[in-house]
Amino acid sequence: MKFTVVILGAPYSSAASYSAYRFCRALLEQGHQLARLFFYADGVHNGSALTCPPQDELDLQQAWRQLITKHQLDAVVCIAAALRRGVLDAAERDRYAKPADNLACEFNLSGLGQLIEACATCDRTVTFGA
Repeated sequence: MKFTVVILGAPYSSAASYSAYRFCRALLEQGHQLARLFFYADGVHNGSALTCPPQDELDLQQAWRQLITKHQLDAVVCIAAALRRGVLDAAERDRYAKPADNLACEFNLSGLGQLIEACATCDRTVTFGA
């Protein structure tokens, strides 16, 4: 089965991101296809490369990056939601003349069209978060 997973929750403000991460791992372990991860609303914070959780806690952003790299997943961060929350790649940093960027290289900024396309071409779309 082919899935799209939408993540709406920030990494440490709710269980949404961690639940989505575990769900994605289980899907892949069972042989399903994960066509696209779409990080939207506060979920865009999962793409930040600048978080520093305590050493005795799971680094959820690093876990996402490893999963994306290992399985060569398409991980899209909604550009409109990201810009509102200060999550920028190098191109947006330059476009808005900001002093830094913080989007991890495993993620891509794109629009809602990517979500619509993924939903239209997948068997199931599963959303985590409010």
